[in-house]
Amino acid sequence: MPKHYFVTGISTGVGKTVISALFCEHFKADYFKPVQTGYPPDRDSEWIKQIVSYNIITHPENYLLKLPASPHLAAQRENVVIDFNKIHLPDTSNTLILEGAGGLLVPLNEQFYIADLIKKFQSECILVVSNYLGCINHSLLSLYYLYNENIPVKCVVFNGNFEEEVKHAILNKIKKSTIIIRIPRFENLDRSTFQQLFSIFKNEMSRYEL
Repeated sequence: MPKHYFVTGISTGVGKTVISALFCEHFKADYFKPVQTGYPPDRDSEWIKQIVSYNIITHPENYLLKLPASPHLAAQRENVVIDFNKIHLPDTSNTLILEGAGGLLVPLNEQFYIADLIKKFQSECILVVSNYLGCINHSLLSLYYLYNENIPVKCVVFNGNFEEEVKHAILNKIKKSTIIIRIPRFENLDRSTFQQLFSIFKNEMSRYEL
């Protein structure tokens, strides 16, 4: 079975789609976002297509919803029921990068959360951390949940600049076997600046085998 990694974050707006694009570029992988809200104008698969350097395969979302909100709320407003059992991994022989919506405990419906998708797919998790007031708490809670649910954390990405004290407080709770990637946060990425960011990312990744 091909490798697949699930990109999630400690909150919304932490850079999951940018990190997903970087991992796609690294592996020349396919991309899949099972549930997209806020469409239009938001459609992460379209942005990924425009930003990477290769002819990426983006698999269609299982649910494409209008309201820029949690999937369960967006679905309710559109009289849609998100059926957890109908969300499946796409058929591909390539490495696959999956991206969640928001954080781990964003609800899909009244019963299931984003984290349940990671468990269902038996994916290795890539956790994206961004620096803001409250990020230590959100990071440690996310790690606590992942570890206690036996979800394998393959990589933690520090997206942006961090005070050493903030970074240390988070690193102190990450298992030693975890890949740690540190990249600057670029605003308003285009293909050119994305490749600059990817060069930094690639250098970070060169220290590990993934």
